[in-house]
Amino acid sequence: MSKIAVVGASLAGLRAAEALRREGFEGRLALIGDEPHLPYTRPPLSKEMLSKEWDEQSVALTTMPDLEGIDIDVRLGSAAQSLDVEGRSVTLADGTAVDFEGLVIATGARARSLPNTDQLDGVLTLRGLDDARRIREAFDSRPDRVVVCGAGFIGAEVAASARAAGLEVTMVEMAPVPFERILGPRLGEMLADLQIQHGVDLRTGVGIERIEGDGRAERVILMDGSSIPTDLVVVGIGVTPNTDWLEGSGLHIEDGVVCDATCAAAPGIVAAGDVARWPNEMFGGELMRVEHWENAVQQAAHAAATLLAGDGGGSPFAPVPWFWSDQFDLTIQLAGRTRADDEVVILEGPTDDGALVALFGRQERLVGVFGINRARQVMQHRRLISEGIGWDEALSLARSAESK
Repeated sequence: MSKIAVVGASLAGLRAAEALRREGFEGRLALIGDEPHLPYTRPPLSKEMLSKEWDEQSVALTTMPDLEGIDIDVRLGSAAQSLDVEGRSVTLADGTAVDFEGLVIATGARARSLPNTDQLDGVLTLRGLDDARRIREAFDSRPDRVVVCGAGFIGAEVAASARAAGLEVTMVEMAPVPFERILGPRLGEMLADLQIQHGVDLRTGVGIERIEGDGRAERVILMDGSSIPTDLVVVGIGVTPNTDWLEGSGLHIEDGVVCDATCAAAPGIVAAGDVARWPNEMFGGELMRVEHWENAVQQAAHAAATLLAGDGGGSPFAPVPWFWSDQFDLTIQLAGRTRADDEVVILEGPTDDGALVALFGRQERLVGVFGINRARQVMQHRRLISEGIGWDEALSLARSAESK
């Protein structure tokens, strides 16, 4: 293999390119990205960048001299438009074509938007650096009220950042309890209470009917008929994998690029990061697409190794997913693969300072751990999940540790 193209110049794409060089690939290596920016890290975009004095250079993951130093052909600001699998070529928006023998697909995902809001100023989504800049500028203009649509982790972080900036915030969530789908009602209610305790006006169990205004957002009309005055709306209702450019390519596209257990999507083609969907053997081969920072890093390196190993030569990618969310003065972490109907045992908390540890069990196995300001315990139980520890044994170990 003498020519590899990496499509997607965010975290997963960059780490895949670096891994290819690190593993000895010496051929032509192109890194293609739709944004004009060099690769940057996303977690600070919904946190520090919105609420503190923040140097944008601190989110950069690399520099052009660094990329030139490992002989990467960097092509930014022109999105991939189509893939010719048989012809081994990617066509870009500027009309140029990049041929390859091996391909890494790392095009990530884009934020979902609310319908019929394109014509209104003051309705923003958060996914990239430019989005964060616009939201920060809007925060600095001191809007009378911010409405956050969606109480998932991005919405919750934006709401927390807005409150830290001294803004009045209303957060609207369609589900009756935030995070119920992955944490169950009890823990979801605890996270909802966290927002309420910090002054967020939380409206749950109701959706948004429409946003009204004369050229700019002025009112959010909810499905129960109530109205919320506002001059800034931030939409955080999830993401959609960036696979439009792959339509007609022959790859299996279904909520992402569907891969085998090794991250291979086709001979000589692998996928990594938010766009990749693969059967994780750690959790019984469940097809999953993971939108977290550490997964992008690990999967990128694994996909690069699979590509270099050649057809059929890769090993299964079977991680225990893990992520964190900073809200107010708390660090929230979740490891594993949790569901609302899992058995949940709270080992500790919530304490006066908000700390908490909870374990999730399913089919006699430990499958998840949730923690607030308890990083050590989360990492310990993450290791136990990776070892396949049984549910009863995990509880016994935890209670034994508590008694010491």
